This record gives sequence, C-alpha cells and structure tokens, in this order.
Amino acid sequence: MPLSSEVLSPGEVAEITGCGRRSDQIQWLTDNAWTFHKTKAGNPIVGRLYTRLKLTGISPATLATTGGWLPDFSSIR
Repeated sequence: MPLSSEVLSPGEVAEITGCGRRSDQIQWLTDNAWTFHKTKAGNPIVGRLYTRLKLTGISPATLATTGGWLPDFSSIR
C-alpha cells in the first residue's frame, strides 16, 4: 500500500483522536502526550511514522537516544 504522505490526513487525525473539531484534536493530542506541529491555519500535523510507533507502544524518544550501533572490537588482537 503506497503512502500518499509522510503526515496523517485531517481525516486520519480525526480518526485517531476521535474528535472532529481542530481544538478538540489538539487537546486530545496534548493530553495523550503526542508530538505534533500546527499548520499556519492551526491544524494539527502528525507524522505517519510517529503514529505507527505510538500505536504499537514503541516510544519514539527511546529510538533517538539509543546512541546508534558500534562494532565490538574488544576481542580482536
């Protein structure tokens, strides 16, 4: 299934939040500790990958603090 956008559509934000009004969507996102941005018009913008992580129970913040992968050369002489 090809992705149409890296951000959720307004309908998808409404489906996630259960709210049709923009102010209610923003309140739900804030109350449930979701990271989002706003358009110039004030509409919430939520990333698609962020949403997938949140809905699967993975904290996006932990992915940013893993420090990356480094090989272990300690056993090489």
